[in-house]
Amino acid sequence: MTVDEIIDVIVKPGSRKPGLSSEDGALVLRVRERAIEGAANDACIRALAEAYGVAPSAVSLVRGLRSRHKRFAIHRPEKPKERGKT
Repeated sequence: MTVDEIIDVIVKPGSRKPGLSSEDGALVLRVRERAIEGAANDACIRALAEAYGVAPSAVSLVRGLRSRHKRFAIHRPEKPKERGKT
């Protein structure tokens, strides 16, 4: 897998209305889960995976484990190389 994109988000855990939006030029991700025992981080990974159309295993937290300002890497699988026809 290759890193296709690095994104910085501001996470707002415990939100009533979860979703991904842009506010004042920043990407904001609201999740229902509280920031207890990594539940909000897991919810962020699932939400970003859905938004980018990849498996949750293709999204990884790069920075901000305990911060609301987080950086995620989105990994996309490499396309298989075509074999020459013989």
